Formats: sequence, structure tokens, C-alpha cells
Amino acid sequence: MLVKWIRCGIVDRAGFERGQRKWANGLMGEPGFRGQGGGWSRSQPGVAHLFAFWEDRDYYDAFMAGPHDRLAAAQAGTYESLGVKLFEHRLDVKVGFRPRFADSDLLRLAHCKVRPDRVEHFVLMQEKVWNPAMAGSPGMLRGVFAQGPESDFLVLSIWDSASEHAKYRDGSILRLSERAELDADVLTVAGDVVDLEQSWSI
Repeated sequence: MLVKWIRCGIVDRAGFERGQRKWANGLMGEPGFRGQGGGWSRSQPGVAHLFAFWEDRDYYDAFMAGPHDRLAAAQAGTYESLGVKLFEHRLDVKVGFRPRFADSDLLRLAHCKVRPDRVEHFVLMQEKVWNPAMAGSPGMLRGVFAQGPESDFLVLSIWDSASEHAKYRDGSILRLSERAELDADVLTVAGDVVDLEQSWSI
């Protein structure tokens, strides 16, 4: 499964949201499309995050070469910056990941740049330390661990509420980071918390 992460700096919030709602009609029924969701950053005003899921790269490339530009035109002029990164699914963070967002309020993302000689250890720690801890946390519904080019990794976890995520963050992150030797594995970690907009879910 291919995971697409889009980070937008918005200058016309109302216009962007109107355009975002139009994507549902265009994406539903596209071969290989699995789902999409997103919302507004809690820490960076005016920043929106979107996450789209495709069966594989071939389906995604066909969509990009076909209807994508026509659909994207509806949001022209509503953003000042747009960053896109692609990742390949490696692991579920809890069994049976599905790209569904209707039952959740919050998404946590972590974008990790890993030292090339530590990739194998980083992936092992995700499987043996981080995934079980998140899967066992009340309120953590599902998640995905995906790998991009040049030792880039994306960890997405979907939560039913901000309060449940806060309990996990405050009670576990430091202990788990030490156990997983995170500082030795990563060059940088950039995280954000996203308030999901249900009208953007497809």
C-alpha cells in the first residue's frame, strides 16, 4: 500500500475546505484508491495535513497522469505552500489497518529521518517496542508505519480522542524512546497532531 502525505500552508481556509470536499466525488471509484483523511495542525496555525492511501504505485501514477490536475484546480490559490511525500507500507500499528477516519477525532504523525546504518534496528524497534505500546493504549484505534526514500519513515496513529493520546504521550514516550534507543537511530523527528475534519474523509 502506498501512503501519500500532503502538507499545505493555507491562505484561504474557507476556499480550501470547499475544494477539499470536492475531492470525494473525484476519488470515489478511482481504481486502486483506498481512502483519504486529514485535518488541521494543532501546533501550526494555517497548516493542513492530508493522507491518501493507494493499493500500489501503479494505480497512483495512473491517477496522477489522469484526473488529478482537474480535481486539484478547485483549490488553486487557496494555499501558499504544498509539500508531498510518498511512503510504502511496512507495518500495521495494530492488526488490520484500514484507512478510515469516521470514528476518530485525532491523528498523530511522526516523520523520522533515520541514520542509514540504523534502519534495520529502527524498524525492529517499531515492531517490538513502539507498536505493542501503541496497540495496547486505550483510545488508539489503528495506525500505519511506512518507509520512504533515503531512510525516511512515517508513523501515523489514529486516536478516538485527544485526551487518550495525551495519556499515552505523557505516560510512555520518554520511557519507550529510551528503550528503543531512538536517539541513536534517528537524525531528526518531526511530529504533529492533527484535528481530523470528518468532511474531508473519503
